[in-house]
Amino acid sequence: MRGKLALILSSRRWEQFIITVIIINAITLGLETSPEVMAVAGPALMALDAAILVIFVVEIALRLYAHGLKFFRDPWSIFDFVIVAIALIPSSGPFTVLRALRILRVLRLISVVPSLRKVIGGLVASLPGIGSIFVLLMLVFYVFAVMATKLYGATFPEWFGSIPASLYTLFQVMTLESWSMGIVRPVMEVHPEAWIFFVPFIACTAFTVLNLFIGVIVSAMQEEHESTAEADRAAIHSETELVLAEVRALRAEVAELRRDRASQS
Repeated sequence: MRGKLALILSSRRWEQFIITVIIINAITLGLETSPEVMAVAGPALMALDAAILVIFVVEIALRLYAHGLKFFRDPWSIFDFVIVAIALIPSSGPFTVLRALRILRVLRLISVVPSLRKVIGGLVASLPGIGSIFVLLMLVFYVFAVMATKLYGATFPEWFGSIPASLYTLFQVMTLESWSMGIVRPVMEVHPEAWIFFVPFIACTAFTVLNLFIGVIVSAMQEEHESTAEADRAAIHSETELVLAEVRALRAEVAELRRDRASQS
């Protein structure tokens, strides 16, 4: 019974059904943010949301029954369990703020769609490299923040009056959001040589360190794809070996039958 149920829960049709439910849930949660829509179809949307939550709870219960303790060995199953558990927290009284967390149910689409799981797997695999680059970026930021505070803190205290203020201003410069007309050119009106400071900072952060983040993530995703492809090739090879073994066994049986007929004749 558990084996048959596990096959049903892992089938393509069931996966498509759950994806459809998640998409409908995302649409209903978005519609609930509109006062006009809630005034017209509020009770229907709330009833539909409750029905979807029941579907999610029943699905998790079926998976727990089908897989037993193996359910908690799969990180994606634990992810689904936590998302549904959060949705079951009462959204009244002190937990009213948690009502907004219902939208987290949409994240279940990540665990259902295999391609999205590969993307998240690649991101998780890249975390060690990202951590090293993040430390490097923080060092660069701290060095430039100290320099900016000493150079421009007296004339532009709102932007560079302290280390935290300098860090925030430099972060804005790194994102290239109004960095020229909003910050650098006003500073250059007082300090004409300021471009010597800001141009290397942008080159070190926006054009170098941030690209390292992208490179690490792409490399990790490539390794994730290669490992998946290698696992698929190994599975195909093992299946091929089994088929060849069965073919050899059939040939041996056919040869044995022919010898028996030849001896009888």
